[in-house]
Amino acid sequence: MGVVRTLARWLLGAALVFAGVGHLTFARQSFVAQVPQWLPLPVDFVVLASGVVEILLGLSLLLLGRYRVVVGWVVAAFFVAVFPGNIEQFIRGTDAFGLDSDVARAVRLVFQPVLVIWALWSTGAWRAWRERRHRDSAH
Repeated sequence: MGVVRTLARWLLGAALVFAGVGHLTFARQSFVAQVPQWLPLPVDFVVLASGVVEILLGLSLLLLGRYRVVVGWVVAAFFVAVFPGNIEQFIRGTDAFGLDSDVARAVRLVFQPVLVIWALWSTGAWRAWRERRHRDSAH
């Protein structure tokens, strides 16, 4: 795996750990803004649980290089799973994380697929899937 991909994976891992710690401490109220109102769980539980998950995913990216492909798919799935929260923030027009306009919140929506691609690319998950597909089609 290339140095750039490894550094990108570590950067994403560190960002997830930082965000997860934020869920549990200094940014807790801001994360409340992203919990969809239709979710049938207590808002604070969702914020805390997603913070713990982010910390675990970040540490997995940093420490479990041997399993990076599987971790990449799980991280990508996590980013897809939390996307409704970003949509909710946009629809409700809730200010959080400095996203204080519809334009800023819309840009955040566009950035979420970038995170999915980053997770898949930096872990080699996308490449492994393509190679497997190619091997399977050759048989």
